[in-house]
Amino acid sequence: MSVEEPPSPPRKRQRQIQKKSSKLKHEPRLFVPFRALGLITNHIPFVIQTRSHKGATDGPRIHILTCLGKSWALWNGAKMDLLFVGPEVGEPISSMAMDGDAVWIASGSDVVKYIRGKEVSRLVNPLGTSLSFITIFGTQLLALTEDGRRMLCWDTVEGSVEATIEFDNDFTATSILHPATYLNKVLVSSSEGVIQLWNTRSQTCIHKFSTSSLLSSSSNITDGSAITALTQSSAIDVVGIGFASGEISVYDVRTDERLMRMFMEGGGVRALGFRSDGQPIMASASSLGHIAIWDLNEGGRLLHMVRGAHDGAISALEWVPGQPLLITSGEDNSVKQWLFDSPTAAPRLLKFRSGHHAPPHLVRYYGEDGKQLLTASRDRSLRCTSVVRDSRSFELSQGSLAKKAGSLSIPVANLKFPPITALSYSSARSKDWDDILTAHSDETFSRTWTMQNKKLGRHTFGFADSIKVKGKERAPPLGSAKSVCVTACGNFGLVSSSTGIIHMWNMQSGIRRRTFDIGACPPEVSGRFRAAEKDTKERSVTGLTTDPLNTILIASTLDGTINFFDFHTAKLEHTLVLPSTAVSITLQRDSGLLAVVCDDMVVRLLDIETRTIVREFGGFRGRILDLTFSPDSRWLITTSLDSIVRTFDIPTGRLIDAFRTSSVATSVSFSPTNDFLATSHVDSVGVYLWANRAQYTEVSFQTIVEDDITNVELPSMQGVAEDEALESLPPLEGQAAKADVLSTPPKLDGDLITLTLLPRTKWQTLLNLEVIQQRNKPKEPPKAPEKAPFFLPTLPGVETRFVTEPKKDVTPQKPSRRLEQAAGNSESVFMQRLGQEDENGDYRRTLILPFSDESLFALAKTLSPAALDLEIRSLVTLDHLRTFINALTQRLLSHQDFEAVQAFLNIFLRMHADMIISNSELHNDVEKLMSVQRSESQRILELIASSLGALGFVRETL
Repeated sequence: MSVEEPPSPPRKRQRQIQKKSSKLKHEPRLFVPFRALGLITNHIPFVIQTRSHKGATDGPRIHILTCLGKSWALWNGAKMDLLFVGPEVGEPISSMAMDGDAVWIASGSDVVKYIRGKEVSRLVNPLGTSLSFITIFGTQLLALTEDGRRMLCWDTVEGSVEATIEFDNDFTATSILHPATYLNKVLVSSSEGVIQLWNTRSQTCIHKFSTSSLLSSSSNITDGSAITALTQSSAIDVVGIGFASGEISVYDVRTDERLMRMFMEGGGVRALGFRSDGQPIMASASSLGHIAIWDLNEGGRLLHMVRGAHDGAISALEWVPGQPLLITSGEDNSVKQWLFDSPTAAPRLLKFRSGHHAPPHLVRYYGEDGKQLLTASRDRSLRCTSVVRDSRSFELSQGSLAKKAGSLSIPVANLKFPPITALSYSSARSKDWDDILTAHSDETFSRTWTMQNKKLGRHTFGFADSIKVKGKERAPPLGSAKSVCVTACGNFGLVSSSTGIIHMWNMQSGIRRRTFDIGACPPEVSGRFRAAEKDTKERSVTGLTTDPLNTILIASTLDGTINFFDFHTAKLEHTLVLPSTAVSITLQRDSGLLAVVCDDMVVRLLDIETRTIVREFGGFRGRILDLTFSPDSRWLITTSLDSIVRTFDIPTGRLIDAFRTSSVATSVSFSPTNDFLATSHVDSVGVYLWANRAQYTEVSFQTIVEDDITNVELPSMQGVAEDEALESLPPLEGQAAKADVLSTPPKLDGDLITLTLLPRTKWQTLLNLEVIQQRNKPKEPPKAPEKAPFFLPTLPGVETRFVTEPKKDVTPQKPSRRLEQAAGNSESVFMQRLGQEDENGDYRRTLILPFSDESLFALAKTLSPAALDLEIRSLVTLDHLRTFINALTQRLLSHQDFEAVQAFLNIFLRMHADMIISNSELHNDVEKLMSVQRSESQRILELIASSLGALGFVRETL
């Protein structure tokens, strides 16, 4: 176990941080590993654990432990949702075991114990060799070495090796089984077909079960005699043994006698399981993915055979204790639960979690929210992978293939469509009709899919329907579908072929609407690519795309041309000849930039408006496999066969980020929300997410050289290590001194004029406040309703008349002398700020609080027009008038709040003009204000005239 070092002094800690930052200088700058998606299990057998709680009414809880390569995952068997993922280890996991809350895994020469995903202890093999199998045996842990020559016994409490058992040279151990009720004894199977019974305490071999007694015939002794499955049955002393030849033996270890013999067709036996709910049923799994159900009461009669239960070899098979539920896992990256409705009925699939069992080669983000990924793989499936929650991932249905496969007795994989080679979608009309269009390998038609219904669509767009042959004319070759495109509106789907045919269909009705003729090969291209030996009329179209307004169609050909068609008339408008073959094209519809992957390992960027090449990106050392744009059209991310993911800055044309992965990335896709980059790799069935650091920190982009490209590990399922890496990455140098170009400074530099940035309506309301008040003045004051008494008094007489009392004169009370003195001595906040300002300053800060924003003009901006009007009217003394005139003058000289000063000056002169004229003490201040006002107004007019002239020049030149 690792021992933590005591904390060091602060001075040494600072040195360690500086040293760490120097090591992280070559860490990823823009993209950092985040998380892996789509990983369920691999070839390592899973471990099942059931827990019963007192008072529980929903049955025992089922936990399933699966291996993910270098980490493990714990699943809830009731809903098949992920509970948590363990941390990664240094080497791939070779075996797993569970003991209560503890999870034991064997990785290399170490055995690691986890509790709730945290490592608590580690056992190290003293021999230094790798371990291939572990099992919990009471307080001991038994492990087999990779060469099968030794068995190690650890004390799990002390963590020490108690014993090391060495086998004979002709015995290669493969697995360990503890027979029920046997004290300190285990069965050890071998690849030679021999089983030995060992006592772990005395370290002695009690008995050897020879191959001749385990197998039925001597012909299988030399061929396929390796024991591949060993499990305990529901009866004491009876075990099930499976061989690589497909033979199964039900054996009594006490009497050394074989009770039953069965033979399973379709590969060797990989796993065995006995039903534990009272039914004499045994299940076996083969290396071809079949499951066989045997009736032990009938001498091992075959009840059912589930062919193609998994698309690959089945790695493990377990019955849930006391339930008619069978759980299987396979090398096809799936875990499935099979339910038996009756003892003799065939099992039906109840729940499952699956992913791609072949590495995906095409990844595309679906929709605009960045929560779903469309992935296509060589396993001939199309899957939707959820970025938010793994349980929302699903495979798009291709029809009732299981029923057809059962009737034809063939695997389901044989009925699936060929692998997808091209994919396009538009989610604009996804709720109305099919929204996904795919082209498949070596097929002359394309298929539609619907994401809303999670299945295959209604239409197939084929080229054979559009060819009409007259008389005995020979039909032209059809060619395979090479590229597809769904328009941005989602109404039309376009498909091109290897013979140069381009057709457009309606996605709703499936009717062909238009045909685009690519034409013959241009003369300047035919000689360069040696097309004279072939038919120049047959030109393979490698890419299709349309602009967002459906005005042009762009098609690339294998002979190196980019063709622009009018979308409505299908007329070829322009042909651009490239220096090399065009392999594929990708259009960023928001910006009109078209990226062309060429065969000379160069990415060329075209502007579809001017139809010219605007950028060229090179430096690749292998064939370019895929590329994607960032949502803001600023970055171009590429992947190539040199296993490097590069990011180019489009405006500057520089390489700003590059990192090398352990395996080649076959496809890349950038999230529409600009937060993640998704990649698929050639040797992994998962999809990997890389976090965009520019979303949450400042990144200064500089040109990347070859020395800056470093190796980066792929993300893990857990993501904890990635979070720690994100936090440990230091900010890049020069970030602190970089000013924020998006923030508005309080004052513009130079002779520019700074306005208040307040709405213009505020100053217009201030100028016309009297008119607004006069217009909103009520015609008469509101009258309070007369209060009627509870009993209305009446006058005597025949007619009913009420008594009316004369109104009393209400004389207002005179305010007290104390209130009059308080009102006369009080000053408003505006007056106080006006008196606190520096007469020679710019009235930006007060003398009392020089570094605060509580200045006169800051307060004036927050007041309403009515309050400002009242404050200016309250300037009645000569000192107040002189101070306010000086404030306006100094504010004009500071080139700030020009429109506010004009509004204040208008109201001030309108209210106090008579007083200024009659008092000669204010004339000098007013003349100074007038000269400053005249010069500032003239300067603003010159600035406006200069700007209008420059704008007119630019408008005329463009």
